[in-house]
Amino acid sequence: MCAALAKPVLYTYFRSSCSWRVRIALALKGIAYDQSPVNLMKDGGQQLTSEFQTVNPMQQVPALKIDGIILSQSLAIIEYLEETRPNPRLLPEDPKKRAQVRMIAEHIASGIQPLQNLSVLQQMGEKKLEWAQQCISHGFKALEQILKETAGRYCIGNEVTVADLCLVPQVYNAERFKVDLTAYPTICRINKALLELEEFRISHPSCQPDTPSELRA
Repeated sequence: MCAALAKPVLYTYFRSSCSWRVRIALALKGIAYDQSPVNLMKDGGQQLTSEFQTVNPMQQVPALKIDGIILSQSLAIIEYLEETRPNPRLLPEDPKKRAQVRMIAEHIASGIQPLQNLSVLQQMGEKKLEWAQQCISHGFKALEQILKETAGRYCIGNEVTVADLCLVPQVYNAERFKVDLTAYPTICRINKALLELEEFRISHPSCQPDTPSELRA
């Protein structure tokens, strides 16, 4: 089979928030794909093997093999899907709204998530929970303020966008790290509405092929 026509393969980890963003995008766009699980905890981290380094030199998930190429970095992957499979749209046509979507997505993907990523938390030792809570709370304080101005049912009005794909996994992480979310009612309201959508539910960490049995929904 021609590489460009082959079924896409997502290198993923069930609890990776970056992988979850891509799983949601693939579900929303109705793209069938295979999963190649990369366990970030097993064997010292399967993402650190020389075999996986040939897939992604940064040794991170996700990576997506599609159309004869391999892409890494979740937002770059999602933008490629948006440009090559534009329906349904995940970026608004209006340039101001599109900029707001990207602002919120980067706020999460660059400003919050990397600070409580696995590689960072491993360096924090006994302080990792406190560190994660502090980083998420700081980011959510700003995000709540932004969303009060931009939100409808979802992050930007009433259409699902890339911003929403970033929000839900980050709220999941906040809950994992026992962050008190009462100060962020807009974030919580949007997250609840998004989790009512089938595409967000089927891509949830509790429903993946590599999800441990004790964490399955």
